[in-house]
Amino acid sequence: MSIVVIYGSTRENGNTEMLTEQVIKDLPVEKIYLRHHKILPIVDERHSEKGFQEVEDDYNQIIERVMKHDIFIFATPIYWYSMSGTMKLFIDRWSQTLRDQNFPNFRADMAKKKAYVIAVGGDNPYIKGLPLIQQFQYIFNFFNTSFEGYLIGRASKPGEIPQDKKAFVSAEQLRNILKEQI
Repeated sequence: MSIVVIYGSTRENGNTEMLTEQVIKDLPVEKIYLRHHKILPIVDERHSEKGFQEVEDDYNQIIERVMKHDIFIFATPIYWYSMSGTMKLFIDRWSQTLRDQNFPNFRADMAKKKAYVIAVGGDNPYIKGLPLIQQFQYIFNFFNTSFEGYLIGRASKPGEIPQDKKAFVSAEQLRNILKEQI
């Protein structure tokens, strides 16, 4: 089993990234920082005669890298009770991939994957982050992807996440679970 971490934060070395690094410390993972790539918004062409047109950005290379792995870790800050815009752009494009001839088994392949979510937010994230977790649950249900669990941390300002001792204990527990799976 191999692991890919998809980072949705636009801030380098932000709280979400710091907490995620605690989870994957000493584990063999591929890291994908969406902020380093150009991902254009989806143009909904599901019902047009020609269907979706090829888009000149980095999305296809990213999804190819992601799909080589068995376990996905989605790491995103909590923005307005949801995932970051960067992460949302990436996931929105899955609608296009479902109809892409280059990925003829995308939905079936997604059903073979396991997924985790790591999210960090400021004001009461253990409650206000739940819509984000529910959103991911619906996404994973659509693909029959096994949603294995999530970790929420609390931090507002850069560098605050180490103060959330509960999140760091949970990070250690999640790392041990992942160790058993790889």
